[in-house]
Amino acid sequence: MTLSGKHGLIVGVANKRSISWAIAQAVAAAGGRLALTYPSERLEENVRDLAATLDNPLILPCDVTSDDQIAALAATLDREFGGLDFLVHGASFAPAFELSNPFLQTSREGFRVALDVSAYSLIALTRAVVPLMEKRNGGSILTLTYLGSQRVFTNYNVMGVAKAALESSVRYLASELGAQSIRVNAISAGPIKTLAASGISGFSNILHVYRERCPLRRNVELAEIADAALFLLSPASRAVTGEVLFVDGGYHAIGI
Repeated sequence: MTLSGKHGLIVGVANKRSISWAIAQAVAAAGGRLALTYPSERLEENVRDLAATLDNPLILPCDVTSDDQIAALAATLDREFGGLDFLVHGASFAPAFELSNPFLQTSREGFRVALDVSAYSLIALTRAVVPLMEKRNGGSILTLTYLGSQRVFTNYNVMGVAKAALESSVRYLASELGAQSIRVNAISAGPIKTLAASGISGFSNILHVYRERCPLRRNVELAEIADAALFLLSPASRAVTGEVLFVDGGYHAIGI
């Protein structure tokens, strides 16, 4: 699976444990040219340090809750790349107290923030890059989700609701954009010790349960998720859209 000559945008790199970063490394190794974003000055240095190990990627600011910043991002990509072949959406956030308090106590503002950053941002970014993908006669859009969208995980709370909205958005976007040869898919990965996961109380126990119960009897690795992403971004998956691909060692298939 090669991405030689392809140009893509990856949103959501926070540090070296980010799933988005693992995907960026796989894409670069496959020959793709990348643009990476950072959401704030606090994370800019992390992204720039990581990007220095790749082959001259663009490093651009983008707060996914700002339509103006998204528009500026798209304009820069158009100017620098002349089009876009793929987008990886890895933006996800909920206020920490919304993950520790009972779900019944979810605040209106916490709900809004979680849905805006984790779900609506896919729609906003997709709308911005569609004209760039049309210049390439199509493209692939990929987002990241989790089984908490379908089942209850302790302390996942409003993020589970946000991921459910995200997965529904994947299907609606796939339906609307298919005629333009733009595919939209999601990867539902097993638990990974990312920056986002660090905010979930009892996360180590989740890792232990997965190891015990999933068919492969082990946790998944970042490189395995990145390989699946590479498939969905490449022409090898040209007939796949509207899909949520589980990369979780088979845990999603197990009942008792």
